Amino acid sequence: MLGLSGPAAAEQPSGQEALAAAWDSDAGFDCSVLDGVAAPDSPEGWFEFSLWANHCYVFHARAVRISSEGARTLALSHEVKDGVEREVAQFLDGPPLVFERRGRIGRGGWAEEGSEVPASPTAIMTHLSDHYRLQLDGSERIAGRNAVRLDIEPLDSLRYGHRLWLDRATALPLKQLLLDDNGRVLETFQITELENAYLHDGHVRLDELRQAPPDPWAPGWLPPGFAPQPVSTRSSVHDDAVGHRLFSDGLSSLSLFVEPLDADGQVLSPGMHRLGISFAAVRHAELGGQPMQIVAMGELPPQVLLQIVEQVEWQPERVAGDVDDSAQESTP
Repeated sequence: MLGLSGPAAAEQPSGQEALAAAWDSDAGFDCSVLDGVAAPDSPEGWFEFSLWANHCYVFHARAVRISSEGARTLALSHEVKDGVEREVAQFLDGPPLVFERRGRIGRGGWAEEGSEVPASPTAIMTHLSDHYRLQLDGSERIAGRNAVRLDIEPLDSLRYGHRLWLDRATALPLKQLLLDDNGRVLETFQITELENAYLHDGHVRLDELRQAPPDPWAPGWLPPGFAPQPVSTRSSVHDDAVGHRLFSDGLSSLSLFVEPLDADGQVLSPGMHRLGISFAAVRHAELGGQPMQIVAMGELPPQVLLQIVEQVEWQPERVAGDVDDSAQESTP
């Protein structure tokens, strides 16, 4: 557990040394390193430990989510089996929704385009300070546990701020606020009961980077720091090279969808749509001689999403270049 002090803590390796030693490109991340290391002494240290804790701790919890849609309670669980994570969120009131995720593609990591380094919390930390300021701001008691407060302030108006309360014993987030550019709370997510949290006894394998196939379209503008992430989905209805791309700055993410505008798909009216705490900007435009629907979604200011959809560009040479490269590689 974190938070040791005195002579025992003085003999322990620093957090950065311990995390570096725990990583193996073949086996994954050794979760046992989080047990007994000295408590971080910086906001960056606390945040990185929290990101790794989200991978490594097995737990069940109850939580409440409060947003413009009202308050909803959830049952949460996180498990690790054979090095692969499985997390489940079940809403306990309102419509009976259950969300399940296996692995961590698109979450808990950040990767620079073309990088061979796995998307990991360490990769996030090498990038985060360019766009956010982190600072510690005292301690509080959350869900019956001692917590340290961490403020994450954006350095521009192109992304939202975050406020976290991290469990001093595990570094798991006990409470999270999403803040707009005026400091107003858009969403509160709080653990009300954390049950039997313990470290996975073994390694956690980070998702391997998957090379996303090229699309004949590309965003003409993204907020600084946002990079395409190695995840891509395509429509089963159309053969066109259209689909979904994910972009992230390491903390915030956005999804960009481009699809033919016809009767087979869901047609949304152009403009802004409110989806809980998120927004979706929709534009209809002709790309490559065909009517297309462009949708940008994410927990980003609405004016940012609008600017993104307005500047999507059609670049068929991206696909043609990839086909040429593949043909050259297959030539004996």
